[in-house]
Amino acid sequence: MAEPVTTLRDASQSAFAALPANAQRSALDIEYRWLNAHLADAPLAVFLHEGLGSVAMWKDWPQTLCERLAMRGLVYSRPGYGRSTPRPRDVKLPVDFMSVQARDVLPALLDALDVNAAERKRMWVIGHSDGGSITLLYAAAFPDALAGAVVIAPHVFVEDISVDSIAEAKTAYEQADLRSKLARHHDDVDSAFYGWNDIWLSNAFRSWQIIDELDCIRCPLLAVQGNDDHYGTMAQIDTIAQRAAQTQLTKLDHCGHSPHRDAPHVLNDAIAAFVGKHTRSALS
Repeated sequence: MAEPVTTLRDASQSAFAALPANAQRSALDIEYRWLNAHLADAPLAVFLHEGLGSVAMWKDWPQTLCERLAMRGLVYSRPGYGRSTPRPRDVKLPVDFMSVQARDVLPALLDALDVNAAERKRMWVIGHSDGGSITLLYAAAFPDALAGAVVIAPHVFVEDISVDSIAEAKTAYEQADLRSKLARHHDDVDSAFYGWNDIWLSNAFRSWQIIDELDCIRCPLLAVQGNDDHYGTMAQIDTIAQRAAQTQLTKLDHCGHSPHRDAPHVLNDAIAAFVGKHTRSALS
C-alpha cells in the first residue's frame, strides 16, 4: 500500500553539495513516498530513479515489486526532479554528481527519515540508469550499509551510444513533444532535463567512469540490461561482473532501456529469485 507523497524539508542542505562553496544555500524540499509502511518489521527497498525520473515516473512498479518481495519501499525525487527543490538555473551539475548523490544525499535522506543502522544493514537499493550508477557508488562507499543491490541499465563509463541517444533526446525535447510529456512529472521541467542533458553532453563528462569503485562492492549484486537498450551496451554490466565477482547478470531479450516498463514480469521474477536466494542464505 502506497502512502501519500510527502515532502521533507532537508535542513542539512547536503543535496546541494554541487553548489559552489560561496553560493547562497537554502533548505530543500525532497519529495518522497513510503510503500507498505504498515510492514514495520520488513526490510526496506530504496528505489533510485533514472536521469529524467521522479516519484511519479516510476508509476506502480516499485509498489508491485515491494508486494512481491514483502518489503517496505521508499521512492524519492532527487533535488532538481519531480516535486523536489529545482536546480538553480545558474548551477551546472559537476562531473561527479552521481558520487555526490551516493555519498552525501542518500545517506542524509536516510538520516532525516530515521532509517537507522540496523535497518540499513537489511536494506536493498534498486536503481535504474543514472540511479543504477548511484546505487553502485553507494554500495562501494557504504559496503556494510545495505543487504544487496539491484542495478537496471546502469552506466559505469560513457559510451558513444549513450551520448548519441542523449543528443537525440535534446532534439526531441526542444523540437518535439518530450518537454510536454516530462512536464507532467516535474515542477521545473527545464531544471530536470537540462541538469541531466547538459552534463552528459559535456566534453568533461566523456572521461567519466566508476570502474575502479566497483572493486569495493561486497554485497550481493544483480545487474540487469535489455538487449535493445539504446542508452548502453552489455559492456556496462559485463564490466561490473568482471570487477565484482559476486555479480549475477540478467540479460533480457526484446527489452530496451527500461525493463521495469518493457518486461516487468520477467524483471520482477529475476529480482525476487535473487533477493530470495540471498535472504535465505543470510538466515542459514
